[in-house]
Amino acid sequence: MAIKEDVAKNAGKLADLTFSLLASCQEKENRLAEQHGLTQAEFRCLRLFSADESLNNKQIAERMGLSPSRLTRIIDGLVKKEYINREIDISDRRNMRVSLSRKGIQIVQLLNKAYVDIHREILEDIDESQHQPLITAMTSLLSALQNWISKT
Repeated sequence: MAIKEDVAKNAGKLADLTFSLLASCQEKENRLAEQHGLTQAEFRCLRLFSADESLNNKQIAERMGLSPSRLTRIIDGLVKKEYINREIDISDRRNMRVSLSRKGIQIVQLLNKAYVDIHREILEDIDESQHQPLITAMTSLLSALQNWISKT
């Protein structure tokens, strides 16, 4: 009986922590995006790309969990800022291929470096002996969450 009570108690703590962590991560992304003249959605979209990768709009919408019309507005903004190139798929005009422009490759490299730097700063506030256990625990949490998602 005590084990079930501990699991329930820890589940409540985990629920509160993940809720707060999500809000803090969104704030972190928002600040980084604003520093580079991007919306949070544009920032998240750019982070999907590697330098040589080309994605279609359906892949991007799926990865971001967005409707096609919402994604179109995000892509329009990134095209206007000259960070991405888009080409209409000649075999299906509803489809488009999206890739980073030269300027887009540079901003993604800058964003990736800034993102790592932020996490370096965060780790500096945590005792070094806790770094590896933290990474291990977060990896386990992510794996369990992905497993839960695949079941539902």
